[in-house]
Amino acid sequence: MARKADEPTGVHCRLDELLDERGMTLTELSRAVDITFANLSALKNDRGRAIRFSTLTAICRALDCEIGDLLVLED
Repeated sequence: MARKADEPTGVHCRLDELLDERGMTLTELSRAVDITFANLSALKNDRGRAIRFSTLTAICRALDCEIGDLLVLED
């Protein structure tokens, strides 16, 4: 059965926490990684359904973090 758009994925994106720790805004990150604010906002609010490895890599490099710092499994 397909997952509905508003159903949780079981993956939490810690983008908000990481941005706060680094004193960075979503707009600044958007410019740094050349990803739209809307797409980053969807990730930040756990509404993302998929992420490209290139996007994940760009975000992690910009935030100087590991993938596991950004994405965590929820119970």
